[in-house]
Amino acid sequence: MIPAVMPTYDRKDVAFERGEGSYLYAADGRRFLDYTSGIAVNNLGHCHPTVVKALQEQAARLWHTSNLYRIAHGERLAQRLVENSFADTMFFSNSGAEAIEGGIKLVRKYQYVNGRPQRYKIICFDQAFHGRTGAALAATGNEKYLQGFGPRAPGFVHVPLNNTNVVRDAIDDETAAILVEPIQGEGGVRPGSGEFLRALRQICDEFGLLLFFDEIQCGFGRTGKLWAYEWFDVKPDVMAVAKGIGNGFPLGAFMATEKAAAGMVFGTHGSTYGGNPLGTAVGNAVLDVMLAPGFFAGVRERIGYFRPKLEALVARHPKVLAEVRGTGFITGLRCVVPSADMVNALFERQMLTVGAGDNVVRIYPSLVATREDLDHGLAIIDDACRALAGAANG
Repeated sequence: MIPAVMPTYDRKDVAFERGEGSYLYAADGRRFLDYTSGIAVNNLGHCHPTVVKALQEQAARLWHTSNLYRIAHGERLAQRLVENSFADTMFFSNSGAEAIEGGIKLVRKYQYVNGRPQRYKIICFDQAFHGRTGAALAATGNEKYLQGFGPRAPGFVHVPLNNTNVVRDAIDDETAAILVEPIQGEGGVRPGSGEFLRALRQICDEFGLLLFFDEIQCGFGRTGKLWAYEWFDVKPDVMAVAKGIGNGFPLGAFMATEKAAAGMVFGTHGSTYGGNPLGTAVGNAVLDVMLAPGFFAGVRERIGYFRPKLEALVARHPKVLAEVRGTGFITGLRCVVPSADMVNALFERQMLTVGAGDNVVRIYPSLVATREDLDHGLAIIDDACRALAGAANG
């Protein structure tokens, strides 16, 4: 008999009833160190007091009105995000996949209103992940996720990451945009190089394409700055964000320059829940914390403390770990042993992680993780590596 909750997840046999900072507490009393952060969502940890207060206060006032009326919290959040990014405007959604879908509409509409209606194709990259809705799945291009759901949405071309020659060869008269994650998460925490991302900017300018960044997983502070693109001296025309924007409250957005968004006028897009008073009150609270003086300097200091120690673990356990990938607190351990074995070994030691492509385990502490939290995680990884190495030798 099918369970009441559709069985589309392979869930661990644990139920959490509360969280605090870097830790989750199970109903059976166990305490777990959370290095999944809700898959790069709980960037401020669990139950951050500033975010909790904003949610409670807004919940007692007003939850939802629809987008038929002005929403003050949404206007304020949009203005603050515009002031702290490349963008001039944005549209709020409920999720990252919806943000990707909205961005796809925007880039195609841009080409249409500029007299190039034949331009609809979007160049994407191997091992990408952009979500599980129809067009987002087609942009992802992973056969594992597409199988059985009928013909894929047309208009998406996939090429290898970090190869500009292949990108140039893929452009034709129907190409509208290039969609890329500055750091691939699901694909194995694989970063685009700065040289490559800057070359994509030049290519888009040369051919009249829009550069579309997916910072759903790597944005909102994961790299030690608000946006990953800030490290590369390159700005997109469009960007999808979500996950960390609400620290666990369902919220997303696609952001754009005024030029890119010229076609997004009355009636071209909409959302019932997107940007409602409750969600955007939480989003503003997240920014209150992240934009406070010294916040990201502190994050970068802890990243500088953590990364060399993680590298040292790899060097210490060559039979288990091959390399550290990524940057900041969006890192991955490429494993020699099956990555699922590492995830399970860490879980047995009450640490939460999640796998990714290319035999990688994602290591995503919260941005507010203390040195003690980081040391705790390093000790657990070390112990798991010793056990897995011993099993391999045995």
